[in-house]
Amino acid sequence: MTAQGWLVYELTRSPLFLGLVSAATALPILLFSLFGGVLADRFEKRSLLLITQGLSILPPLMIGALTTAGVVNVWHVMALGFAIGTINAFDVPARQSFLIHMVERESLLNAIAMNSAAFNSARMLGPVIAGMLIAALGTAACFYVNSASYMAVLLALFLIKARSPGKPGEKNFFRDIAEGMRFMAGEPEILRPVLLVSTISLFGLPFVSQLPVFAAEVLGMDARGLGLLMGASGAGALTAAILLASVGDIKYKARTMTLAALTFPICVLAFSVSKSYQLSMAMMFMAGIAVVWFLANANSALQLMSPDGLRGRVMSVYTLMFLGMTPIGHFIMGSLAGSLGSVRAVSIAATVCLLLSCMILLFRRRPA
Repeated sequence: MTAQGWLVYELTRSPLFLGLVSAATALPILLFSLFGGVLADRFEKRSLLLITQGLSILPPLMIGALTTAGVVNVWHVMALGFAIGTINAFDVPARQSFLIHMVERESLLNAIAMNSAAFNSARMLGPVIAGMLIAALGTAACFYVNSASYMAVLLALFLIKARSPGKPGEKNFFRDIAEGMRFMAGEPEILRPVLLVSTISLFGLPFVSQLPVFAAEVLGMDARGLGLLMGASGAGALTAAILLASVGDIKYKARTMTLAALTFPICVLAFSVSKSYQLSMAMMFMAGIAVVWFLANANSALQLMSPDGLRGRVMSVYTLMFLGMTPIGHFIMGSLAGSLGSVRAVSIAATVCLLLSCMILLFRRRPA
């Protein structure tokens, strides 16, 4: 992702295209994740993951080859980003709903946090390494390393012994999707965190597409600086994940989720107006803590409240809200940045995110 953002910025110098490429990568989640949830409920999840992770080798390999050949343009990046997003639309619901088959229910939050810690360790180190690789060997090297890394993922999946037998339904895909929606509509405790997830995904998370602009034009940084900036967010996310993995289920989960949901947009808003490298790094770190703390607890709550036969579909809606809203958010962010500039665009989006989160949380506290 670091290399992709830097490549698009080098090709276009356009905040709009940064948003459009990010939207192209996330759009398939909006289109296909609900179908991915049905497949996760119908078929053995480990087998699905072997297929999706194997296919994930190809798009970064192709981007790297086009970059090495010197013929890459922004439309290639958008098309291959769409391919990556399509694979993820089927991978993420299966992967999220597979966790509970490997641990006891009371250990689910620990498992989600440990999964997040592994992910965010890479998210912290990856951008730093990417910045160094781009400076030393060029952008294509990052894509080749990314492609090769999936071999380790496939090996890990082969070694996992847990099984999750599917339950092929007699209904068609759309009826299966409708069944999952009806279940969620009848569970207000599921709908509330889902609404917060969608708000953060739509107005909060898309600010990352503008980080190359902030790094180069606001803070006067190069590719190494961009990597450090993204790495700070990853370090915060890793910190939250390790804390959650250590303490497991916490006594005041709802209160800490509320605090995290409000802290994240506040940190993004502070980052958007910062001209200080140190303050920007600190806000990225705090934003990383807040968003992972909220998402890990929301993920755990949704899985524990879902029956086995519907968990894949519930997690596909979570995936849709978490990742599927970002195409719209990236488009809005890119459009605003193109007309108002990246600083104002991120400030406006963070303010909207904060206000909507407050409204959802106030609604949650209304008496029945």
